[in-house]
Amino acid sequence: MSTETQALDAPVGELSGVGEALTAKLARLGIVSIADMLFHLPLRYQDRTRITPIGTLRAGTEAVVEGEIAAADIVKGRRRSLLVRLKDGSGILSLRFFHFSPAQQQQFVRGMRVRAFGEARAGATGLEIYHPEYRLLRQEDAPVEEHLTPIYPTTEGLAQPRLRGLVQQALKRLDDDDAGLPDWIPDSLRQRFRLPGLVESLRYLHEPPPDAPVAQLAEGKHPAQRRLALEELLAHQLSLRQVRLRIQTDSAPSLGGGRGLQARFLTQLPFSLTGAQRRVLDEIGHDLERAVPMLRLVQGDVGSGKTVVAAMAALAAIAGGCQAAIMAPTEILAEQHYRNFSDWFAPLGIEVGWLSGKLKGKARLDTKAAIADGRVQVAVGTHALFQDDVRFHRLGLAIIDEQHRFGVHQRLALRQKGEAGGLTPHQLIMTATPIPRTLAMSAYADLDLSMIDELPPGRTPVQTVAVPDERRPEVVERIQRACAEGHQAYWVCTLIEESEALTCQAAEATHAHLGEALPDLAVGLVHGRMKAGEKAEVMAAFTSGELDLLVATTVIEVGVDVPNASLMIIENPERLGLSQLHQLRGRVGRGATESFCVLLYHPPLSHHSRERLGVMRDTTDGFRIAEKDLELRGPGEVLGTRQTGLAQMKIADLERDRDLLDTISPLARALLDEAPEAATPLIRRWLGEDAGHYGQV
Repeated sequence: MSTETQALDAPVGELSGVGEALTAKLARLGIVSIADMLFHLPLRYQDRTRITPIGTLRAGTEAVVEGEIAAADIVKGRRRSLLVRLKDGSGILSLRFFHFSPAQQQQFVRGMRVRAFGEARAGATGLEIYHPEYRLLRQEDAPVEEHLTPIYPTTEGLAQPRLRGLVQQALKRLDDDDAGLPDWIPDSLRQRFRLPGLVESLRYLHEPPPDAPVAQLAEGKHPAQRRLALEELLAHQLSLRQVRLRIQTDSAPSLGGGRGLQARFLTQLPFSLTGAQRRVLDEIGHDLERAVPMLRLVQGDVGSGKTVVAAMAALAAIAGGCQAAIMAPTEILAEQHYRNFSDWFAPLGIEVGWLSGKLKGKARLDTKAAIADGRVQVAVGTHALFQDDVRFHRLGLAIIDEQHRFGVHQRLALRQKGEAGGLTPHQLIMTATPIPRTLAMSAYADLDLSMIDELPPGRTPVQTVAVPDERRPEVVERIQRACAEGHQAYWVCTLIEESEALTCQAAEATHAHLGEALPDLAVGLVHGRMKAGEKAEVMAAFTSGELDLLVATTVIEVGVDVPNASLMIIENPERLGLSQLHQLRGRVGRGATESFCVLLYHPPLSHHSRERLGVMRDTTDGFRIAEKDLELRGPGEVLGTRQTGLAQMKIADLERDRDLLDTISPLARALLDEAPEAATPLIRRWLGEDAGHYGQV
């Protein structure tokens, strides 16, 4: 057992003065052990290492002052307060307390010396400090602080002095001979990668010297901060690599054939594959030939042709005597995949089955039986495909669309589905949400990356305009003109029900309004609270051209493919992330007709919102949009909270620390080569209980 486990992994309740109530408050901050206390880093620092003469103080500055009490009186005004006048020979300053006790008032005796810290403000008596931190001095030369004073993230009922005292206790434990904190990155690697030590970095950050570069610390760029951020990123990367290694110790079916079947499929398509699609298919084909599970993420911007790539991979599995499964995050997208694959594969004599939450009774039992005995060669569905009661005859390939909607756990659970055949299925993950390199290197370290970076010929870029909602009548006229020319349109609302607290139009109210405003058009409605059958019926009517205009919520975000739709209105776009807006916009521009996206916003826009809508107007490049989305919203929002761990980084910031990722990959490889025993404790230090979610199924 390591010394960290013996001493520093002890419950925080072992620190002096920590009872049940304080333990509960610390737990709210994620502090459970004494080691957690050490890794609870300051947000910022105050300089209390020097005393500032009162006469040189300026309003708006934080400072330590020291002086003699000239007077202490209760002052009645709009609010009753205790006013303590302090003089030091260079000037006079007031300390003002709005909340005070009689005992506190009696402390301030004329002639006594006081040292106080706070922000000087212009007040009724000149410069004042409201509710300063202070102490009464018993001797003339009481020493000032030796280090910058840390300000920690805290919670209600837990004051900074209390937190600092607890950190000091934890630091003292580090001094004990039998209570070291292991540095799991060996000396040889620290020297090679020029990393400071762990303990010295922690000490520095809790007790910076008076001359510490405060601006660098405030930006999170100090070498001590970067050492800890790097270790946290390394732990996440190692955890995902362990997932990969564990999966790839399993056997997978070698699927090297299928070229004849794929060639027959390609001859029936009305288009040719792009160079990017062919390159990605070569990468997938190489993976499928190997007897270890493929773990590959295919990124492709909206409309780049990922579904055809998935179909070609599925054909390789079928030719190898295996089944393929295709999982989509929504029933709308799953049904669309089912229609596409059924149409494509029927001429090839391949049976495609569909399974979702809405499939009930005998139909569900029949489909499950056909999947279990192998009659269904391609199973398409939602996450219902991977529930415990679904058995595959011989699952060789699992294709997951829009992986970021599912998270790591469901990806890992796929291993179990191959058990019947004694093999682990290959995994092909697809996303039309471009993933910034920063996130790809951290969130998907267990996957190989492929990029479809070319759109099929004939696609016309979507023109995007931002329009304030007082011009709504003009937008409605524009829909009338587009539909009169034989095109279709979407109107996307961000909410479903009316709410007085928000200015969003609800989808149902908008549907009613547009139905009245456009009596010649067939207007449909689809939203997340409708039954699956109702949604499917409306979508089918829109796809077939029976509906001119579809009013929808963001349920149509991914995968819906209606080439005749050339106009999209997105209401209240300022409420959505850039990547989501880009996904929605991708529902139009899928044919050769010039297409338009109207961002119908509610003024006034904040600077942040104006910047985001400006990006949408200026570019249709999904990767540029994704990078900007990461910069503006942060990784937790971009990935979604289901992506375990990344939204809960303690110290690292994927945007600020993106340059560290170039060091992480070689460092992770070197650590696994030279000190593999260090990986698990390092992961546990940073991910705690979450570590198991990455490495277990």
